[in-house]
Amino acid sequence: MTERAIEREGAQRMGFFTDTTTCIGCKACEVACKQWNDLPSDGAEFRKRASYDHTGELNARTWRHVRFLELAEGSPQPIDFAADGVDLVAAAEEYQQPFAGFGDWVFMSDVCKHCTNAGCLDACPTGALIRTEFDTVVLQPDVCNGCGYCIPACPFGVVDRDAVDGRAAKCTLCYDRLEDGLEPACAKACPTDSIQFGPYDELLDVAARRVSTLHGRGVDGAYLYGAHDAPEEEIAGGLGAFFLLTEAPERYGLPAAADSPIQENVVPATLTAMGAGLLAAAGVAASFLWSRHR
Repeated sequence: MTERAIEREGAQRMGFFTDTTTCIGCKACEVACKQWNDLPSDGAEFRKRASYDHTGELNARTWRHVRFLELAEGSPQPIDFAADGVDLVAAAEEYQQPFAGFGDWVFMSDVCKHCTNAGCLDACPTGALIRTEFDTVVLQPDVCNGCGYCIPACPFGVVDRDAVDGRAAKCTLCYDRLEDGLEPACAKACPTDSIQFGPYDELLDVAARRVSTLHGRGVDGAYLYGAHDAPEEEIAGGLGAFFLLTEAPERYGLPAAADSPIQENVVPATLTAMGAGLLAAAGVAASFLWSRHR
């Protein structure tokens, strides 16, 4: 984990636990996030193939996004109504069943993962991205120069550049609220406690108990994504915002595996840079001595 840029006595790691089995797709979290962070709306146009998902994806102006998926009965993949190129009639014909025969809805409230190994933070050349005293990853807009290096460094496609000012933006886990001892706006607004906020270690215990409960009810496919993994299987070193899923992660638009390539290569890269610097210094010194000799 990258060193904290801010220290505060008594501060501990905080995070999100999102239980997709209790999400009802109300999007209250999206609205609360936009209201608190003064983010623009995405409109309310009922577009073709958009279903009820007007936001569509995480981006610079949407820091919480509720994904709408409908799993067709017997289908190996879900039908994503927000995806480009999805034709409902063609989908019905492909699965050889009427629209009323479609299977269960799957909702997932997605957000920045506040990774232990944060690729965006490693890639930032200006220090705009920092790790706070709560071990959350915050982007400081007044320090961001809009270079965009953080965008491809995020394996989850969370970070995005604002179309107006060109600076990057993403969820801050409501750092301004955390400073005053308040929970993030999205968790506060969630009516089903699908989004739970609290000390990270406590959330891990809550999540593990929830998985056990679901297994006891016959939901054998329930598992945690981004937490309680074996060291060699950890996703980005462990996620500060992790999820309880019942389908393969790809069905929720999440990668099965993810890590920070910059963090993995930071030591070799640093040694290479130091070597190049020493070589350049040696060249300058040699040139100076040769000039004096002549």
